[in-house]
Amino acid sequence: MHEDREAPSSFLSGARIAPAGIAKGVSVADLVDQAFLAYNAGRLGDGARLLAQKILRPEVTVGMTLTGALTPAGLGRSCLIPLVQNGLVDWIISTGANLYHDTHFALDLSLHRGSATVPDTVLRDEGVVRIYDILFDYTVLLDTDAFYRELIKAPAFQRSMSTAEFHQMVGRALHERERALGIGTVSLLSAAYQAGVPIYTSSPGDSSIGMNVAAVALEGNKLQFDVNADVNETASIVLDAKLKGGASAVWILGGGSPKNFILQTEPQIQEVLGIDERGHDYFLQITDARPDTGGLSGATPAEAVSWGKIDPDQLPDAVVAYVDSTIALPLLTAYVLDRVGSRPLKRLLDRREALMQQLMDQYASRGRLSGAPTTARDAAKRAVTVGMPERGKDTWPCGTPKR
Repeated sequence: MHEDREAPSSFLSGARIAPAGIAKGVSVADLVDQAFLAYNAGRLGDGARLLAQKILRPEVTVGMTLTGALTPAGLGRSCLIPLVQNGLVDWIISTGANLYHDTHFALDLSLHRGSATVPDTVLRDEGVVRIYDILFDYTVLLDTDAFYRELIKAPAFQRSMSTAEFHQMVGRALHERERALGIGTVSLLSAAYQAGVPIYTSSPGDSSIGMNVAAVALEGNKLQFDVNADVNETASIVLDAKLKGGASAVWILGGGSPKNFILQTEPQIQEVLGIDERGHDYFLQITDARPDTGGLSGATPAEAVSWGKIDPDQLPDAVVAYVDSTIALPLLTAYVLDRVGSRPLKRLLDRREALMQQLMDQYASRGRLSGAPTTARDAAKRAVTVGMPERGKDTWPCGTPKR
């Protein structure tokens, strides 16, 4: 029966696997295109081309998330700073730990390559801290802690602020420190400050930066992280990208809380604020997390469609590569610098207030606040009223029975 077939199967429409031998002096970008053909190398190649051909067009707003100890491994200096400086990343959500360890570089504190097999009891006795095979003196932590505690005692920090505003102020201080030391831009926070790239932390208390903020609070310091502002500011960035007729892309390194925080911007716009929207347009994740355990870190872009996080029409433009970020990020950085080069800086940090005003205006005119009927609103109303008693003297104003 196979011999009677007139045309080959449509499943055989992909490019033929027949690569030439790798030649001496081949560029990283050419290597990825020529030799990364299948399995997770194939997915990394797909992700590289997705970045170069679609995500990094000028009209696309690119958000990146950072998890795992990337900056102490030098990836802030080798990859993230060039991406930021060349306009290839427009806004960032990072763990606090990555930003804390990034600070070491601007303070000219040294981290060293080492061994993952050195007995940790010996390291403890010698005052050496280990992040797998990265080793540094315990005083690196103490000096960085002292920098943050002294910095946030300044009058400018005695108020509530979003983490983007906080990191902007820290980045300014680190940039001044870099200039005083004559070491150039070696800190991601400094580079982001200079390029107008906002950096958010989804869980600001979950890092040594947050620990030091908590410590000085015991002394009466008034600095508070406004997590409500973070939720709304990040949503305002995504909404602005769509209102301008552009697109929103997410580039996820790892998973964890930053992954959820960048993806929840769309449910915040659609489900909570009631503004009609479709979801992020482009999705690239580098991860080692499995999807079958039910954790968010391994959740696929297809699953995110059901939450409104990803535009269902854009699933062909969603790639997951199961690769260690410390391998993938340098390759992808080299690829896009070669194939794309640079884009104009969007300087979203300079537009925070305008973006928030736009979000509030849209909420008032198109969202839940406007009273316009929407399917999502009707569903939400049903959800909160099912099983509730009628309001009256035996209920609180919210409808909850008094006890």
